[in-house]
Parts: sequence; structure tokens; C-alpha cells
Amino acid sequence: MFAAKDFVETREGLVFAVVDQGAEEGRVLCFLRYAASRDGWRKYSTDQANRLLEQSYPEYLYYSRRLDAHLHAVPLRRIARHYRPRDVLQEILRLRKGHPVQRDLMELCRLYRNHGLEMEHLGVTGSLLIGAQNDRSDIDLVVYGRSNFFQARKITRGLLQSRLLQSLTDLHWQENFERRACALTLQEYLWHERRKVNKALINDRKFDLSLVSGNVEGVSFQYRKHGKVTLQAQVTDACQGYDYPAVFRIDHAMAAVCVCYTATYTGQAVAGERVEISGHLERVENGPSRIVVGSSREAEGEYIKVIDGYG
Repeated sequence: MFAAKDFVETREGLVFAVVDQGAEEGRVLCFLRYAASRDGWRKYSTDQANRLLEQSYPEYLYYSRRLDAHLHAVPLRRIARHYRPRDVLQEILRLRKGHPVQRDLMELCRLYRNHGLEMEHLGVTGSLLIGAQNDRSDIDLVVYGRSNFFQARKITRGLLQSRLLQSLTDLHWQENFERRACALTLQEYLWHERRKVNKALINDRKFDLSLVSGNVEGVSFQYRKHGKVTLQAQVTDACQGYDYPAVFRIDHAMAAVCVCYTATYTGQAVAGERVEISGHLERVENGPSRIVVGSSREAEGEYIKVIDGYG
């Protein structure tokens, strides 16, 4: 089984990040992140990844009819290696490797374990998943199961209060904001992000927590886009707000749910808050409608933001 945050490597030495559970038409839906080079792994931006595939590997470009979206996909027969975050984390903890990033990861895991979070619920993705880290790499920690994820956030809050972890500096937040290139102002971005408690520093190294719940939203439907919309609504249920994709139930005549595929707006609102959403309206014949934020990797001009109580 393939899950979000896994990586798959092809015979050509291309490494893709899995973005959807399972497979579609014999392919794993994903996005190119790394390619092998003479100097090791090279990380690719969105534009670079698309250009590389267009020019050299067009067979990995794919249109998902179910999602009505263009993305990358690897046929199951072309997968040479499957990287699983849980397995790699256990290997690092068992072998006690000495790279600075790995040492910080082991210390972080020790803190969580000492506060009651079982290591079997954790994994590591990003550069550490394939051994492409350098001294400046961040730690991308995966938490499996929604209750375990909320436990990890609660522990993080306590560790910050006891100063065993450190809060992100203004420079870290600025770098995050610029990297996300989101549609919010810096002040709006900071207000939403700081209350999520899913990012912190350990030994001045940034890490973040992401949830893999195993849920698949709308898998039985084939959605079709019906144009971009901006609306305001009250959030009625945000219990899946940190899932991938994040799901927010809303009270609005146009759609009853907002589905978010970009990490920028994961956990963006809680039940009872009034939000403004800009995204794409999607419908199925004789079925439900939804608003999608993150219809492309950059989600340009798409956002979720709290408008009542902000600031």
C-alpha cells in the first residue's frame, strides 16, 4: 500500500513524493522531488520538475480523471524502490547514525517517547527519507493516526513551554512565508501558523509535524471543475483539518465541504470560526459539490483564512 509522505524511486533514479493513497489506473499519484546526479541527489522545484519530465520523461506526466487534475504518476511496474517513513525512522533509531540531522531527529524522538508517544506512530519524510540530508536540512516528522498527531502537538506545546524545544525565530517564519508564496499577508500567515503548534526548533533546527490518517476524501467520485470561487462561511467541523487532504465542513449553499491539498492551509481553522475560502468549485453528476484549495502544487491565488476573530 502506498500512502502520502512515502517516496517511490524509478529505474532512472527519479524520486517522487506520493500524494494519494493507493493507486489509480495502475499508477501511484505523486510529484517529482529528487533526481540522482553525479554529486548525489538533486532536489527539484515545481517548475524544474515539470520541465524535466516534459523534456525527458513525459511518461510520468498524468491527468487524473478522478481528481480532474494534472500531476505526476509512476506506473507500478516502473517502481524500483518504495521508501516508507516509518521503516526509515526505525532504521535510523536502531543504527544510531551520526549525521547532525539524524542526531537531532533521535533527540526529538526521545523527547516524544519520554512524554508518552510511541515510536511506532512516527515516521520521517523529506531528505532524511532517502539519505539526501545536509547539515542545514529540516526534519519532516510524520505522525500516523489522528489521535497520535494531536497528542504530538500537545507534547510539543509542553516542550516549548519547558524550553526543551524552541519557537521559530522571525527569520524562520519569514523564510517559511517566502517559500510558501501563499495568498495571505505575512501578518495573516503568522497569525494562523503560530497557533497550529506543528512547527518548532530542536537545537536550532526546524522540524514540522504532519499527519497521515489513511482517510481518502471523495475517492468514489469523479469531480469536474466549475470555475474559481471565493466565498465566506462558518466552519461546522474541522476534525479532519490536519488530514491529507485537509477537510473542513462548512455551512454554505454552494458547497458543504472544503478540501485542501496544500500544507499551507492545513489546520487553518477550527469549528465555529468564520472563514473566507478562495478555490475551485468541483461537482459530480448527481452528487456533492466541494471547494478545492490546492488544485495545483502552488495553489496560486487560492487560500483559506479566518475572518472573524483574526488578530
